[in-house]
This record gives sequence, structure tokens and C-alpha cells, in this order.
Amino acid sequence: MKFGLLTYEENKNTYNVGDYIQSLAAAQYLPRVDAYVNREKLADYRGEKMKMILNGWFTHNTKNWIPSEDIEPLFISFHINNTASKNMLSPEGVAYLKKHEPIGCRDKFTVTLLQEKGIEAYFSGCLTLTLDSYKKDPQVKREGFYVVDPLYGYPTSDKIFSSYKKILRGIASGEIFALNKRKKHVSKLLLEELSAKAKFPTQVLPANTQTDEEKFLLAKELLDSYAKAELVISSRIHCALPCLAMDTPVIFVNGFDSFVDSCRFDGILDLFNRVDVESSTGTFTANFPWNGRLDTHTIPKNSGNHIKLANAMKEKCHEFING
Repeated sequence: MKFGLLTYEENKNTYNVGDYIQSLAAAQYLPRVDAYVNREKLADYRGEKMKMILNGWFTHNTKNWIPSEDIEPLFISFHINNTASKNMLSPEGVAYLKKHEPIGCRDKFTVTLLQEKGIEAYFSGCLTLTLDSYKKDPQVKREGFYVVDPLYGYPTSDKIFSSYKKILRGIASGEIFALNKRKKHVSKLLLEELSAKAKFPTQVLPANTQTDEEKFLLAKELLDSYAKAELVISSRIHCALPCLAMDTPVIFVNGFDSFVDSCRFDGILDLFNRVDVESSTGTFTANFPWNGRLDTHTIPKNSGNHIKLANAMKEKCHEFING
């Protein structure tokens, strides 16, 4: 029996390191990695029977969705986005998922979506919640503040001016007139003292610059940085969820207001200390005690609500690999 691990196609200009963090979560359970298989090309695999943990966001190439019969899958931490659900849940897609049920879903939206099609499904949470193998000795002093892609869903110059078509779309939608909104809201949220001390890494990097091996190495380096941090603030779930696993204090900044985004978070948001941002006004509310702005003393304790989910996922993965 072989063991495979998911890799990912880059966008035209960028790729998301968070995808590789998801694959690192799956890699923990594999005795070895015999092959990388691109998420968008699962149907194309031919060869010796191979076990794969199929976790994460699915998928861009919906017409090539149903994985090869040579892949033995474990569906856990699985998300079908509403943009892909129609094609993925064709009669053939439903039959395939029913063959491999129960399906562990990353969010409650996907649970409902599958159950409505008669597929046995349950809320597993995200597999990155099991990345406690990256946790540091609690006796080691934590150092550093990280602000990772806060409010990244807001309009930016890079997004709008990347093509003539997007410029026209930005004008039509009004987004081109809101380019300063992200900077304005983030500066309002973070006190100057915290901004001066914090590092501001991004998990979205230029395309066509790194091999898959280099991307996995970078993902490990990011996890190592987050594991040692005093506080992490992010709007990236694949930054914030691993922080829960590693006992790193984390605050999730939720400024998403489109269903394409919000459907990914159903059930997940309840795990975080969270600041919710009303995008039109910049008004903040939080589900933990604070004074209205974030500073170097705003370090709430993680709730620990993820632990039961993480333990159940670990058991499922070990059973699948060793069974």
C-alpha cells in the first residue's frame, strides 16, 4: 500500500501557504509519503492502491473531481464550497461520497449540504487542529507578536489592478473606492505600540517561485514561528486553527460578509477568541473581554473547545492509516 499527500495548483499570480499547512496536518499520520497528488488532478492518478487523507477546500476543477479508484480516501476535515457544490454533488459525485461515508466535514455548512443529498456526514472540525506536534515546551518563554493577513478579504490594489477586467469590475462594484478601508480598519484595531512590535507575514506568496518541497518547508517555518509567539492575530483560518493546536494565544479577526467566505466558517468561528468587524462602519465587537483595541497586553487564553474535535480526528486518522 502506498501513501499520498495533497499538493495544490497555484493561482495565476499567487499561492496560499495555508494549503500546505493543511497537508502537513495530514502528513503527521502517514508512515511515509510515496507520492504528491495535486488536488485538482485526483481523477488522473493511476498506479498501486494508495491511501490519502482528503482534507481541506474542494475544489477548483470540479469536472475532474471524482478521485481515481486507485485512491483509497479518508474524508475528514472536508469542505465543499458553495461555488463548487452543484458540480461536485452530481449523481455520480453523490454516489462516490456515499461509497466512502461517513464524511467528516470541516464546517457545518458542508455537513448540511451532504446530508441534504442523503450522504452520512458529521462535523469533524479542521485537521490543522491536530498540529500539536509543533507545540513548544511550555517552559520556553514566548516571544513575538504576529499579525497575519488581517481582513485580507477587503479590496486591495493588487487584486483590483491585476487586470483590465478586474478594474472594470472594481469600478462597477464600488470596490475601487474602498481601497483604503483595510488599512483604516486595521490601524483602528491595533494600538500603535502593538503595530510597532509586531511582524506582519503573509501566507499568500508569488506563484512560480518555489517547488512543492520548498512550500512545505516554508509552511513548517511559519508553524514554528507561530508556536513560539506571544500572540497571533489573523483572518486566516490556517494560521489561527494551528495556533489553537499549539496553545499559542490567537485572536481571529472576522471581517467576512460574503456567503462564499462565511460558509467556510460555520462551526469553526466558535472555537476562537474573535473580533468581528462590521465592514461598512469599521465597528468592532469581541467575544472576550477587551478595551476596544488590541495591544501587547491583550492576550486572552484560548478556550480549549477544539480539543475534543482534535482527539476524535486523530483517532480516525490513525485507524485509517493502520487499519
